[in-house]
Amino acid sequence: MENSERRKFLGICLGGLAAAGAAGAAWPVLRYLSPKAGTGGAAKVVIPEKELPEGEAKFFEYAGASAVVIRKRGGDIVALSAVCTHLGCIVQWQKARQEFLCPCHAGMFTAEGEVISGPPPKALTRLPFTVAEGAVTVG
Repeated sequence: MENSERRKFLGICLGGLAAAGAAGAAWPVLRYLSPKAGTGGAAKVVIPEKELPEGEAKFFEYAGASAVVIRKRGGDIVALSAVCTHLGCIVQWQKARQEFLCPCHAGMFTAEGEVISGPPPKALTRLPFTVAEGAVTVG
């Protein structure tokens, strides 16, 4: 009689341990596949103009995704989503060429976000911005 109770107890313990292990393994997968909670992010991002030298780009988080502000040679400012329109990789600013490069599949974009070459189907999304009192406000 004691043996059967012991086996029953060990079976319950082993089953509980297996369930905990399965839940522990499934949790990261479910977190990865589920959308981010609070996809909002900042409604407005303020960047001091002095942080934008000519020919440089400033990357930041805007509305739950990567974004970038560029002061092109000549002084014009452009605000864009930094998410490639092909597969969602984050583009990189190529300062010497004044272009964006998507490192995933070599998509190229102008400083205005227009597609130059590669697989991206459309231009980078433009973001609304204003420049006032020495600050660039995106959003």
